[in-house]
Amino acid sequence: MDGVRLSKVLAERGLASRREADEWIEAGWVKVNGVPAVLGQRVLADVAIDIDPAAHTEQAQRVTILLHKPIGYVSGQAEDGHQPASVLFTGPNRWNEDKAPIRFHPGQQRGLAPAGRLDIDSTGLLVLTQDGRIAKQLIGEDSQVEKEYLVRVLPHPGGAWSPDKIALLQQGLELDGRRLKPARVSWANEDQLRFVLREGRKRQIRRMCELVGLQVTGLKRVRIGSVVLGKLPAGAWRYLRPDERF
Repeated sequence: MDGVRLSKVLAERGLASRREADEWIEAGWVKVNGVPAVLGQRVLADVAIDIDPAAHTEQAQRVTILLHKPIGYVSGQAEDGHQPASVLFTGPNRWNEDKAPIRFHPGQQRGLAPAGRLDIDSTGLLVLTQDGRIAKQLIGEDSQVEKEYLVRVLPHPGGAWSPDKIALLQQGLELDGRRLKPARVSWANEDQLRFVLREGRKRQIRRMCELVGLQVTGLKRVRIGSVVLGKLPAGAWRYLRPDERF
């Protein structure tokens, strides 16, 4: 069949996520060459597409949450008896220094999904969003957004540690038979490393450290793109401000 799914074209143009695109099409907010679109429609990549302003208004009302995930919570769906971090998104848990001009209401919990993950035994900045564009930006295959972590490790016997191990962590490792993207790794202090990654494979940092003989005792994500964890307390959350961009 000729053409590409319309929802994919909208996503590739950065107008909406595929899920949002389907919602807009179903609501009658999308026209192709002046004709209302239908779900599943296939189009040529250079087709003229018009979006009703109501779609952008609805999109702008979707919230993005910055949560300081504590240890013991999973990022996504509940598993093995552990609660998802999203249960912390309640009125009382809002950080009292949050200055975002948004009022909390329970309806904001609908469709809120993690854009990335943190292991159950890791803590730090977790993004929950209703906005498919932000999710795509942070976890899409082509994402270039940096994630920064502070990683506490057991001290090396004797206090010294070979510089070639740092070089391996930066660009010489494979996981599951696939080369990792280059990383920035440096010592923050004598028992803590600073990792800056542009990918987030499952338990990636812990597995990287294991490969060079380091045992991780604590892991905290402190930055995603230009958005930092800052003073946000563990278990608390705040809204992404209108002036903030990842």
